[in-house]
Amino acid sequence: MDSQTVAGAPCWVSLLARELPAAQAFYGDVLGWTYRPAGLGEDFTVALSDGMAVAGIGALASSLQVAVSWTPYFAVSDVDEAAARIRERGATVAVGPLAFHSGRAALAMDPDGAAFGIWEGAVRSDWTVGRGSAPAWLELRTRDTLEAARFYGQVLGWAPEKEDGFTLVHEEDHAVLRQDGQIVAKIRGGAVQATPDPQLRPRWHVYFRVPEVSGSVAAALSGGGALAVAGDASPDPRETTPREATLREATLRDPDGALFTVTSG
Repeated sequence: MDSQTVAGAPCWVSLLARELPAAQAFYGDVLGWTYRPAGLGEDFTVALSDGMAVAGIGALASSLQVAVSWTPYFAVSDVDEAAARIRERGATVAVGPLAFHSGRAALAMDPDGAAFGIWEGAVRSDWTVGRGSAPAWLELRTRDTLEAARFYGQVLGWAPEKEDGFTLVHEEDHAVLRQDGQIVAKIRGGAVQATPDPQLRPRWHVYFRVPEVSGSVAAALSGGGALAVAGDASPDPRETTPREATLREATLRDPDGALFTVTSG
């Protein structure tokens, strides 16, 4: 663990599940994860890929009365100050700040209702979005790109003029957050707050790399999950029929309804 990280950087992702054993079994089959205790009690666990930490899973959705979802956490230097900035800008701090053995955290919802977390404390030095076993990238699907970028920029310190290798840049119809040149998050507009479909509502979305997308889709369907969106089906040059195309990306829904995307990119 390393207590130093760039303020505003993604520092962890976690799933608030209903039942820990069921969630572990599903993601173990779909993503090949194994698990170890998180040191936060029997309701928490750390998912591992090839022995490296990927994400956290906690059986807390029922007790906290929140939707089952994947949630990104962002590092802040002072969780109380960050929580105050969130409230001042018309958003909600739903849980916390709470103290843990290595820091303090709060769960919040941005002005459009997308859930995210803030964390003050030690972070993993071997966990960086886009590298190693960490998620490939995060994506905020929101109502208005400019308004969302302004909110997170003010709360987390994202700005294009920063000199510490961590910048937010607008590119055509979306915004891209880079850390030392690596894309770690994207912001896209067009989400609809009133829609009953969670796929279309404002939310943070997590992308996980897998060796074979079609295999993860099959495992998800066998484990009680569902295919929400399949995209980027690219024909395999070794094959001759369209039905043998290689699936590059798929958005899946776990048995509790949490959405996530598997990608080969």
